[in-house]
Parts: sequence; C-alpha cells; structure tokens
Amino acid sequence: MTCLERRMCSEAYMSRTPAVRPSAPEWARHRHTAGERLAKGRRIMTHRNTVEFEVSGAYALFSDPIMRVGGEKSSLQIPTYEALKGVLSSVYWKPTLTWIIDAVRVMNPIQMETKGIRPIKYGGGNDLSYYTYLKNCRYQVRAHFEWNENRPELIADRNENKHHEIAKRMIRKGGRRDIFLGCRECQGYVEPCVFGEGTGAYDEVPELSFGLMYHGITYADEAYSEETKGKMTVRFWNPVMKNGVITFLPPEQCPQSKTICDMEMKRFGTELQNFSGLREFEEAT
Repeated sequence: MTCLERRMCSEAYMSRTPAVRPSAPEWARHRHTAGERLAKGRRIMTHRNTVEFEVSGAYALFSDPIMRVGGEKSSLQIPTYEALKGVLSSVYWKPTLTWIIDAVRVMNPIQMETKGIRPIKYGGGNDLSYYTYLKNCRYQVRAHFEWNENRPELIADRNENKHHEIAKRMIRKGGRRDIFLGCRECQGYVEPCVFGEGTGAYDEVPELSFGLMYHGITYADEAYSEETKGKMTVRFWNPVMKNGVITFLPPEQCPQSKTICDMEMKRFGTELQNFSGLREFEEAT
C-alpha cells in the first residue's frame, strides 16, 4: 500500500461516527457480574481508539514509596496507573501520543509473598532486605490514547488509524520491549483479551476501597496545566474496586498532587535526528 493510499484509508477511518460516551459510569449503571455482562453481550467502548489486553506474571512489585525508606520494598495490593501505563508503553509508544488507562480488572485473588533479597549496596558489597511481592498476578486492562498537545512539532504524525492498528498488532505479538510488573525482576506477559470476559476473583464483591494510594507521575512532556509545565509532579488518589473493576481517574482529575522538581522536556524532530516518523507524510505529498 502506497503512502497516498494509507492517507486515504486514514481519512475514511477518521470520518466515522465516533463512539458515544455513556452518560453515567458503566459499572455504576450495570449492577451485574462480569459473567452476566458477557452473557448479555455488553461491551461499552467509550473511545474508538481503545485497546484491551491481559497482562500476567508470576510476581509483581508495585512498590509503595512509603515503604522504601528502610530499603525494603512492599507491593501495593493493586497495580498503579503509572505501572499499567509503563506496560502499555513497552508494548507501543510514540512521543506523538499519551496513553490513558481507563480501567483494570483483577482476575486472580490478591496474594502476597515475602522473599529475602540481597541487593547491591552503593558502597560495595551486599545487604539483606525483605521484599513483599504480589503472587500469581493476572489483570485485564482497557486503555486509549490521546494526542500529546505538548508536542506541536509532531502534529503531522497524528494519524489515529495508524497508531491504533500498530498498537493492536503489538499487543498480539506480546509487545515491542520487555514487559515487567512494577520492577525489572518481575517478568510480565501481554496478550489480547475482551475486557469483562471470563470469571474474576472479585466479580461478586460489590465494593472494596484501598485508601489513599499513589496514582502516577506527570512529567514535563505530558503536562496538563500551567502548574505542571516544566515540572515533575506526583499524583495521589483513592481507588475503589467495584465488582472486580477499578476505574482510573485521568491525571488531571486526581484530588492530590505534589511538585517534586523542575524538569525540561525532551524535543523530537527530524532536524534533531531522533524522530523519522514524519518522512512518510513528506513522501505522500
């Protein structure tokens, strides 16, 4: 397929009628178990560039920053927004877009396991620490992407159809880079799925709150307000699981945040010789 044909296909894709966003949260309106939702054929797609996948692994360590003070790590009970965003970025990422995690479904029971670890000390030698991992993890994830408005120099690369199809293809292939769950030693595996399909461990639990929890970090290249521009900002929120599903707040709606430090945004472009994705549009013209 030539570049001109790809552009014509993209324009046809963009002219479609966009999916309608439901007026109320999906899981609040449909008080059914996941099995009942699947039986009734309910799949609500709030964004037309939505992707759905399952990520699993023997262990995960979504470490709580509060527990790092003594050098020993303890995992949070659920994956954080930032960890799932990192998984999806390992599957497919471009500076043109920003991944937004919509929801995660906990498929297996939440189990913990403590291991004795000998981490390397900065001054040389080894130390003895105890790390508490999540065990036998499996999650279904729904996400979509939005254009990164902080990068107007990449506006020519905003081809929704292209990025959506590549992302789905990379999910089928297991990702472009190594997948890990929270830390490097926790290897993860990605495969396509239908969000809501199958039986989850918490489908019959109406509601479960996890208290104040780390949400993620807003870097300078993904700033969403004047306060976050040129800054590194950490976000916090109060996640609630309903029938096994946790619906994430978008970064700009998190109730608490704190600025960590100043940060410069890395630039991309053909003149900088670090982004060649725009050449296809030059060839098409």
